[in-house]
Amino acid sequence: MLRTLRSRLILSYVLPLLVIVPLVGIALVYVLETQVVLVNLSEELAGQAVLVAEIASDHAEIWHDPAQAQVFVARFALYLTAQLMLLDPDGRLLASSDPSDSGLLGQQLELPGLASAQAGEMSVRMAYSRDLRAEVADVLVPVLGADQQVMGFVRLTHQLAGVYERFLRLRYLIVAILAGEVLVGAAVGWALALNLESPLRRVTQAVYRLASGQQSALLPEEGPAEIRLLLQAFNTLVERLRTLEESRRQLLANLVHELGRPLGAMRSAIQALLGGADEEPTLRRELLAGVEGEVDRLQRLLDDLARLHDQVVGTLELAYQPLAVSEWLLHMLAPWRAAAQEKGLHWEVTVPADLPSLAADPDRLAQALGNLLSNAIKYTPPGGTVSVGAGIEGEEIWVRVSDTGPGIAPEEQARIFDPFYRGRSERRFPQGVGLGLTIARDLAIAHGGRLELESTLGLGSHFTLWLPLGPQAG
Repeated sequence: MLRTLRSRLILSYVLPLLVIVPLVGIALVYVLETQVVLVNLSEELAGQAVLVAEIASDHAEIWHDPAQAQVFVARFALYLTAQLMLLDPDGRLLASSDPSDSGLLGQQLELPGLASAQAGEMSVRMAYSRDLRAEVADVLVPVLGADQQVMGFVRLTHQLAGVYERFLRLRYLIVAILAGEVLVGAAVGWALALNLESPLRRVTQAVYRLASGQQSALLPEEGPAEIRLLLQAFNTLVERLRTLEESRRQLLANLVHELGRPLGAMRSAIQALLGGADEEPTLRRELLAGVEGEVDRLQRLLDDLARLHDQVVGTLELAYQPLAVSEWLLHMLAPWRAAAQEKGLHWEVTVPADLPSLAADPDRLAQALGNLLSNAIKYTPPGGTVSVGAGIEGEEIWVRVSDTGPGIAPEEQARIFDPFYRGRSERRFPQGVGLGLTIARDLAIAHGGRLELESTLGLGSHFTLWLPLGPQAG
């Protein structure tokens, strides 16, 4: 039974009730019977005893004639729920409403409150006993004559047998209330256990399906805060796995495309050479130059994949050295200026000559900026502008690559740095495997910096590389 989480949760709710409620019930019964019922009973008896004493003070004959005393007691006993006794000033029993006391008539009784009653004070005594014949309430009231002398005493007593039904009704009522409380608590515990167990069961089943390779849908995020956090984590995991699966498929498709195009071009060139094109020196050189260009593209693709693998397995190493940023930038940008002008783009460079030096890996930074420049030149149509700017802000140096290309949609900007991601729109990412921006971003982070993007559809994009001036660990 206790093998399931639900049964343990239910038991955790019900078990305290089964232990605490009976204890509370016993304590409650005791307090009510001793502090409420007996107190009310004694007050009621005291009032009745005072009234009987007032009446008895007007019948002086009953204190001298036991027969008159018994008649007096018999007449008033009809209207009382307690036992009525009349005693003389010495505490001897004159009359009693209980026939079993007939053998005690004329005898002096040992009463706890007799001394204070003989002094003219009313005595009220309460006791709590399980003996049905035990006196649980006892009131002794002195009866004063015209000369304020004690003529006798009126005693009213309640035995437990007389109030047992009242106690029993009270106990039944309390037991019924507590039993109802246990049932309600069990029902609430059952509902809460189901409320906790149901989402946990759904998560467990969904994780099992996921581990088995089955598709798993997103789960509704409901329940307590901790359960919602667990469901949110699971949904995030599912979304991440879907993204990875989509990236894997996209990578395969991109690799097929990127490998197929140069291989197809090389196959055509080889077939042309085998068909006799090698006999014409000019055509042979053009075909071989084309094959060399396609091999270079394949090499760059392999280099990108190798660098990405290094970053994934944590083997990315940087060779830090002092770097004069202004001089390095101008030297590094020279080849890209030629590529931009060859495509018919306007090339603009704004690099201050007094930028401070920093510790960096120049080859890795050149790779990161080269990926940004390659994209800017590739996706900016002829007649557009590619610009490079640099500056210093606070404790950081920034280098910005801007273009007037098609821009990037807002919904794609959040994923633009994901590995193998290419925009759904073919306007900006018609080719490539989607690694350039990922590598540039990771290299910026490896230098202790960051790569930021600002882009508007139709107005171009701005990629800003931020690098800290402080020394970085190698």
